[in-house]
Formats: sequence, structure tokens, C-alpha cells
Amino acid sequence: RTPWRTMPRDLLNPSASEEARKHKLKRLVQSPNSFFMDVKCPGCFNITTVFSHAQTVVLCGSCSMMLCQPTGGRARLTEGCSFRRKVD
Repeated sequence: RTPWRTMPRDLLNPSASEEARKHKLKRLVQSPNSFFMDVKCPGCFNITTVFSHAQTVVLCGSCSMMLCQPTGGRARLTEGCSFRRKVD
């Protein structure tokens, strides 16, 4: 009889960095990569809710400044814009 060997890594408790690298469907608990965020306009400091993977140009409601522009995946924020991830 052979003695028990330990696994080279813990499969039930992966590290956070290891989980973040995996595809969204291959994680231990499936979760999306996208999120909603509050973006602050650098001109008028107005806050607008934007989807992280927005597919259209998002403009500020009060001063019509461009807040983000679409790319192939995530939307690129305009220089000077700050954002905060929305909490459920």
C-alpha cells in the first residue's frame, strides 16, 4: 500500500489571483467579467452610471463631454475621468 500524497495545489480553495486569470465559465463559481461603474466627469463633476463593456460612446448628461469610448472589449475611459465600481 502506498502512503497518501498531498496535492501540489489546493483545488477547492484556489487563490484570488489564480481565479482572476481563469475564463469566466471555468472558475470555481462562475461570475461575469463585466460590471457597472460610476464615472465622474472631469469638467462638471457630474456622476454617470456606465457599463464596463459599453459598445457606444457615453456622453456626460450636463456638459456633453465624452466619458468613455468603446474598444473590442472593455470601454476606454477618457483621460481625467475617475470611476468607482458599483456595489450590488
